[in-house]
Amino acid sequence: MNLELTNLLAAAVFDARTWTELPGSYWITVFFAFGAVVGSFLNVCIHRMPRGESLVHPPSHCPHCDRRIRWRDNIPILAWLLLRGRCSNAECRAPISPRYIVVEAMTGLCFAALWIQHGAEGPLAVVGWCLFMAALIVATFIDLEHLIIPDEITMGGAVGGVILAVVAPRMHGSEYVWPALKTSVIGAGLGAGIVFGMLELGKLLFGRQKLDLPPDSHLVFTETDLHLPDVVLPYEDVFYRASDTLRFHAARLELVDRCYRDVPVQLRLRANLLRIGDEEIEAGTVLWMDAVTDQVSVPREAMGFGDVKFMATIGAFTGWQGVLFTLLGSSLVGLAVNVVLILVGRRQWSARIPFGPYLAAAAAGWILGGKEWFLAWFGPAMGMRG
Repeated sequence: MNLELTNLLAAAVFDARTWTELPGSYWITVFFAFGAVVGSFLNVCIHRMPRGESLVHPPSHCPHCDRRIRWRDNIPILAWLLLRGRCSNAECRAPISPRYIVVEAMTGLCFAALWIQHGAEGPLAVVGWCLFMAALIVATFIDLEHLIIPDEITMGGAVGGVILAVVAPRMHGSEYVWPALKTSVIGAGLGAGIVFGMLELGKLLFGRQKLDLPPDSHLVFTETDLHLPDVVLPYEDVFYRASDTLRFHAARLELVDRCYRDVPVQLRLRANLLRIGDEEIEAGTVLWMDAVTDQVSVPREAMGFGDVKFMATIGAFTGWQGVLFTLLGSSLVGLAVNVVLILVGRRQWSARIPFGPYLAAAAAGWILGGKEWFLAWFGPAMGMRG
């Protein structure tokens, strides 16, 4: 009897009709509050994931005075407003980035909008879309600040999208697992494949970029990244292929065990080999290097490989139709935004563009109503239907 009652309760909870019987304003409020709480956690992800820090330890604390944040100072949105964007410690009062309240409010609004758009699909589908939206938000803010999208978001998101196709097939407009799973897998493969093709074509056309630096600029090579005066480049973005070579003349060069000061030297660095003049050194043995130069030739990709993996995640959630919409929408939005930034002097033509935010914005547009618009306009011509 207890088992039968449990099954009846579970069926009621996961029945879309049960949810829609309550007033729409109730669920909008619930999902906004839920989203704001999730947004508070997303801020932790945005801050800690690029730094390789644990998401659970230590507890939230002020990065300036290291004081643990009290629960009442951690209430989403309200706490930032009441504290006026500053640390609650009277001896610190360091500013708290507006990004915190922006992410919390954005996540709340997006979750509420997802309920409005997808509530009829049932609770599992809505929660699945909320998870996807959370990944898009984290990827956007990390890529804007660090020019990377962590594998936890891209690879984990692609796997999560396929799993959710099995758990909540209605996310893909199906009552059955197999059609939803097929849509998710095809979408992931197509998304990654198209962007990978764009990356290869971009490498062929724009494979090298000369960067003019201020006089006596320092290039610092660590075990994982190249530190330029105004940006940090992960080696996986610089040396995507075995043939990719970074070239420059150094007026001064320092390694852990040697130094070149008097005569400028030519350096050619690949993923596995460093050439200093005619001398060859295994790149893996060079743990640190500091070079002084005013120009460097860097291998350049049209997009980072993180965008390939990110597009696989988007395809796993949205299917092949969403992939086409996302690529078209992100290209148009990215072009418009960057032309405006260039015209007002906020960006140079040669500057590296974080493309992840545009992909995320277009994918969010797809799940928040863009699908219906896209299919209404282009579906008949392309033989597509919802």
